[in-house]
Amino acid sequence: MEFVRLTQQDHDRIKALFTSVFTRAPWNDDWSDESQLDQYLVDLTGNVNSLTLAYAEGDELIALAMGHVKHWYQGTEYFIDEFCVQTERQGRGIGGRFLKDLEAYLKQNGIVGIFLLTDRDAPAYSFYQKQGFSEHTNNVSFAKWL
Repeated sequence: MEFVRLTQQDHDRIKALFTSVFTRAPWNDDWSDESQLDQYLVDLTGNVNSLTLAYAEGDELIALAMGHVKHWYQGTEYFIDEFCVQTERQGRGIGGRFLKDLEAYLKQNGIVGIFLLTDRDAPAYSFYQKQGFSEHTNNVSFAKWL
């Protein structure tokens, strides 16, 4: 597997892996509105501070991290908006290896921290704990649907 940085030019490959993972259990996200999905992926990959990294085997993506770089008073951070590994390859240590390579890449590029959100009842919760992430219990998420 090759560790690669992706751009908007990789939209179709990103879309294929993203939908194959997140439209299945345990996520079961309904991405049937292709226009909404395409716009979401552009939101994540098409901004000046976007950073999308992956493991690839040829044209096939195996693991994916989509997020953005944020300059903060404590230093530059990488906010992961989406992180996934091909469903068929989960549980084999690929996600952990990918995260380690991602961390090394970030350090080499002056990024001092990673921030992300996940659901407490999602399998990803224990994955991130196992990878050394700490839970910030003083932070609260708010939402308001209009």
